[in-house]
Amino acid sequence: MFFDLALTYDPDKRRCDLTLGADCDLAIDETPIPAILLSIGLDRRAAPDDPLPEGRSQFLAPVSYSERRGCAGDALDPTGAMTGSRLWLLDRAKQTETTRQLCDFWLQESLAWAKPETGDPAAIEVAWVRDGVLGYRVQVQDASVTLSRRVEA
Repeated sequence: MFFDLALTYDPDKRRCDLTLGADCDLAIDETPIPAILLSIGLDRRAAPDDPLPEGRSQFLAPVSYSERRGCAGDALDPTGAMTGSRLWLLDRAKQTETTRQLCDFWLQESLAWAKPETGDPAAIEVAWVRDGVLGYRVQVQDASVTLSRRVEA
């Protein structure tokens, strides 16, 4: 059972805001939508062998936490579980099949919680919707989210 603060996604600004009810209290969402949005929208720490979008590497730049990003809340998890997705690494990606496959893999990685929580894995579809725009649809139980991101054509 899901019980989270409701989020409203603004596709033009590519960000979420907390949702207020008619009485100006924070709204509660009993669907997996907030969990999906956070899983996709938060930045997961890049692996040591992931090329960074800015073209920097561990050999050309000073080592710091911010270069490989990561959700600050991960430092508080006693099991070492990581939150978010590595989709931010696609910021300078080209429109190729490899980019589409990476997007699919990183979405599966970020939504791995769905199977233990619901009994079914997240259903993920990734496709080029038009030139330079990668679209993806994620479904957990009966709730689905459709998003897209621009890449270099």
